[in-house]
Amino acid sequence: MTLNPALPGKDSRLVVKDPEQWNAGPPPSLLREHQVTPASLFFIRSHAPTPEIDPLTWRLPVRGLVRRPLELSLSDLRQQFLRHDLAATLVCAGLRRDELVAHRPVPGELLWGADAISNGWWSGVALRDVLMAAGVTDEARHVAFTGLDQVSRHDRLFGFGGSIPLQKAMAPEALLAFDLNGEPLPPAHGFPLRSVVPGYIGARSVKWLGEIVVQAEPSTNYFQTEAYRILRQPDPDNPRSVTAGEALDTVSLNAVIVSPAARCRVAAGLVELTGWAFGGAAERVARVEVSPDNGATWVKAVLEESGGAWSWTFWRAAVHLRPGQQTLVARAWDQAGHCQPAELAEVWNVKGYANTAWHRVAVQVSA
Repeated sequence: MTLNPALPGKDSRLVVKDPEQWNAGPPPSLLREHQVTPASLFFIRSHAPTPEIDPLTWRLPVRGLVRRPLELSLSDLRQQFLRHDLAATLVCAGLRRDELVAHRPVPGELLWGADAISNGWWSGVALRDVLMAAGVTDEARHVAFTGLDQVSRHDRLFGFGGSIPLQKAMAPEALLAFDLNGEPLPPAHGFPLRSVVPGYIGARSVKWLGEIVVQAEPSTNYFQTEAYRILRQPDPDNPRSVTAGEALDTVSLNAVIVSPAARCRVAAGLVELTGWAFGGAAERVARVEVSPDNGATWVKAVLEESGGAWSWTFWRAAVHLRPGQQTLVARAWDQAGHCQPAELAEVWNVKGYANTAWHRVAVQVSA
């Protein structure tokens, strides 16, 4: 592996979307090589430069609608609470945005492809254990996280943040993680502590945690009230605003072809397709189907390894390809019988979030 000098600890093959904020993702085929994504290949999504934090003086306040406000050091977290380990896939809300742009413009957003996803082995403490130590009051309904980064929006500086419902915060899978893949969190991924909220969009797994506030209402942070929201039709007076939309929360069912890659040339005959699928928050992946001819016929894929309920599932399938321009398609079902939407028009939105339409890959098949 060759490291990228501009991205410390990162593989040189990462594709940088925004060099100022280190937003970068690996070629999707590299992701498919590892069930647990190496930290060097893990995608990066940030809205401000990585803060420099001294782990010895860092403290995590836990306040709001609690009976016993806390201020915890890293040593407190490691020594006072039981350690939990969990495999979980983090998904950027902008995953596969580049396909939506092909259907209808999405101005001003990073053009993520199928690279804004990674699967990590997270270690830390259960969020619910910390909340129980603080004594959540009866009025509490939401748990808000704020990071120590400094984001600039509308002439204000503030930490990136968001909230999750109390019910999710008390679920066993919600973690306060200090390790990724058996090592302390790299700075780009939230050192010294981050939230990890499996099944929710990556924006709720807040990095560089600065505080936790238990409250009656959802977070009023800019990124929950004005950014990560689904709005199907633009406001004519403010075409990029999504304030009137619905706040994003859980990740939806998705499946992606990583090989063959789009626009590549393959030989006619029997060709192996590989990819991943993720069930999101509600149900695990039950079935993946692929089509060699843009949906005219379908072949059931073989589901391979999965890291557990909150991890992606790898799949593979063999299809016969005829010479000429062909469109390969993948779609998934979850255990409740839900399938992905078929067309991009069904999921397009102003910010280009949550593209879960059937994944289509155009290839040139030679005789």
